[in-house]
Amino acid sequence: MIEKYDPLKGEMLRILSPEGRLVEESLKPDWSDETVLKLYRSMIIIRVADQKAFGLQRQGRFGTYAPVIGQEAAQVGSAYALGKDDWVFPSFRETGVLYMKGVSFKHIFLYWMGDEAGQKVPSDVPVFPVAVPVGTHPLHAVGTGWAARLQGEKICTIAYFGDGATSEGDFHEAMNFAGVFQTPTIFFCQNNHYAISVPRKKQTAAKTLAQKAVAYGFPGIQVDGNDLFAVYAATREAREKAISGLGPTMIEAVTYRFGPHTTSDDPTKYREDAEVQEWRKLDPMLRLQRYLLGKGLWNEEVESKFKAEGEAIINQAIQEAESVPPPHPEEMFENVFAQMTPTLKEQMDDYLTFLKEKES
Repeated sequence: MIEKYDPLKGEMLRILSPEGRLVEESLKPDWSDETVLKLYRSMIIIRVADQKAFGLQRQGRFGTYAPVIGQEAAQVGSAYALGKDDWVFPSFRETGVLYMKGVSFKHIFLYWMGDEAGQKVPSDVPVFPVAVPVGTHPLHAVGTGWAARLQGEKICTIAYFGDGATSEGDFHEAMNFAGVFQTPTIFFCQNNHYAISVPRKKQTAAKTLAQKAVAYGFPGIQVDGNDLFAVYAATREAREKAISGLGPTMIEAVTYRFGPHTTSDDPTKYREDAEVQEWRKLDPMLRLQRYLLGKGLWNEEVESKFKAEGEAIINQAIQEAESVPPPHPEEMFENVFAQMTPTLKEQMDDYLTFLKEKES
């Protein structure tokens, strides 16, 4: 399927139209109605979490936060396509991916509260720490994928990043290495049209971002990132290709962030409200809701039930996260390496001595 959608020709995979109708029924994932409802519920929970997080930041209970609203289908669809042991390399906007892979909202919220304990996910959850530096982590995904291939492990790695990361040198180095060594890696670009305030058109003259894969010798595909079915189908095929030893794939999920880049950003300074309202008509939640309505699976009662469940889950996670005692200063040194290096130990001792002298 991926090979049939040529990004050089501007072809985009779409299975579910904005009106909630199947336009490529043969490509629709073979899901039961219960599975679609389950995924819709997950998207609602993620949106509730996102809205709560935004409010908590405004109350001073969170640090800077990167909203995910508008990108739920891209995150839920791709994460659901992964295997249990596939490694995820997130950037800073993958709340939905982390939740789908088994990271608790308690841990997610702890991280945004400034506690590195939020990065200590359970040992059986294959998720790397959040990468705030733009575009650096695809290199880690490629390296881990190469190691897995050398060791004969049937897993893939997936790096999530935005359109802005494709302007960084690390991204291109990762793509080149993946192509040469045929690593089992998925490059998942959430093209939400803005790298903070820089629009996509000022980042590259390429017609699509997916076509950048062609120069590195492997396939790229552009999908409708607000279409849960299309995102899943592309990611699932890319994963099967990767674990079969057929190399990497780049997926460009065309979506839109309804909110700011982060809570420290004011998007009204660089984009018109009319543009946002046009994209709101393509809301991935609304699209799936229309599909479910057409199948007699959605009504206001279902919506209210899912939202109430989401509220309960998120409120409990907030309570648990805020109940965690503040971290000790030495923790910033203890968790950098498996064993603390002499230099770090020296820095920690100096810092703790400084704190004691300050208190006295």
